[in-house]
Amino acid sequence: MLNSIVLFLRNQSKLSLLVIFLAISVFLPIPASNLAVLISFIYTIVFFKKPIVWNKLLILPILLFFWIVGSYFWSIQPKLTLESIPRTIFLLIIPLLFLVAKNYSYNLRDSVLKVYSYTAVAFSVLFLIRAVIRFFIYNTTSVFFSHGEYNSDTGIVPKEMNAIHVSVFIAIAYFYFITKQEKFKHEKIVLLILLLFLVLLSSTNVLIISLVLSLIYYFFYSKFANKLRLRNSILVLTIFISFLFYKKIEAFVELEFKNNTEKGIGHNVITKSDDFEKKITMYEAWNNKTFSQKDFFPGTAFRIYQFRVFLELFEENSVFWKGFGFNASNIKIEEKGVEHNVFLGDVNHEGYQKKNFHNQYLQIFAELGFIGFSLLVLILFFSLKTAFKAKDFIHISFTFLMISLFLTESFLWRQRGIVFFTVFYCLFAISNTKKSLQ
Repeated sequence: MLNSIVLFLRNQSKLSLLVIFLAISVFLPIPASNLAVLISFIYTIVFFKKPIVWNKLLILPILLFFWIVGSYFWSIQPKLTLESIPRTIFLLIIPLLFLVAKNYSYNLRDSVLKVYSYTAVAFSVLFLIRAVIRFFIYNTTSVFFSHGEYNSDTGIVPKEMNAIHVSVFIAIAYFYFITKQEKFKHEKIVLLILLLFLVLLSSTNVLIISLVLSLIYYFFYSKFANKLRLRNSILVLTIFISFLFYKKIEAFVELEFKNNTEKGIGHNVITKSDDFEKKITMYEAWNNKTFSQKDFFPGTAFRIYQFRVFLELFEENSVFWKGFGFNASNIKIEEKGVEHNVFLGDVNHEGYQKKNFHNQYLQIFAELGFIGFSLLVLILFFSLKTAFKAKDFIHISFTFLMISLFLTESFLWRQRGIVFFTVFYCLFAISNTKKSLQ
């Protein structure tokens, strides 16, 4: 086993090993990704040769980086913006790495995905074993689910790693194994391990999207999809059932909007405790002028409240085109939190006013304006277009996962998030362009 791993790594190019290191760094401590990007920068300088073959998909992250840097000049918190810019350097270095490299091939994609996916399996097994050990020590089932607080590491992964973000990391490995046409016995086992770990991470958003994408794969992309009669029958039946239950679905959505419920696509940003006396509904989050220090916001209600804050800020400030500046919107969110009298925190919990938008689209619009928002939308659009054109289902899954995750998380404002997104966006972009495929 060890010999085959060593042989595999020996057969990889320097570029392949470097991209593998960048990809798996999301499972490692933060300094690992810093080291990986430093080596990438050195590689880019050493192996730079003219001419560079420009790829519009790789130019977009670079443009976004320079727009982030430019936001320093109009930021309402220039010092904070300047201190935050270095963690976005991945948007510059990783695309440049792929632009400078001339020897990439479709095999690069397969090698990176293979090593990354088996690393994800090892990571999953490690944390499953950790959860079992901690269960016998602490005698609580909370060690098997999601993440705890910074001061109370009770989840299956530490809060610092964020269970929602880890769910996406694991989902890509899951789709790598699920799309293999011929699966060995051990690959079926690791697929079950990844699925179990994905469920225990408890990210409703990622689970729903993964389930939908799995069904799409089996009905449209797998060998099973050749049975068109069955596929079409299922589609017709689904449409018919949806039509029959449309009114009930509509009534359910309305009820959920007005009722006290903790169900939703977004996780709770603060752990519920007995100190809270009332759960805020989605309707109240959108309409109440003020709240009390005893009010608890379930995940979806909180995100609706943050969307409301976003709209209020844009009504009160002329920042449509350029935003408040990178990482500079927090002070405005905090002011709104005080104005609306949301829970401001205690010795055990950080207040709601300290939380970011938990929505990448709102976050980038608020801090980088319409121009920054447009760059992100273009990145996602061209990623999806390229994925469908190449009929690469893992690429399709990656893009849909990002599109949906951005609705509930400011994913790119976290170092692991920006590393993961940039590495796989560039890898798929360069592998699935017309030039690479030829």
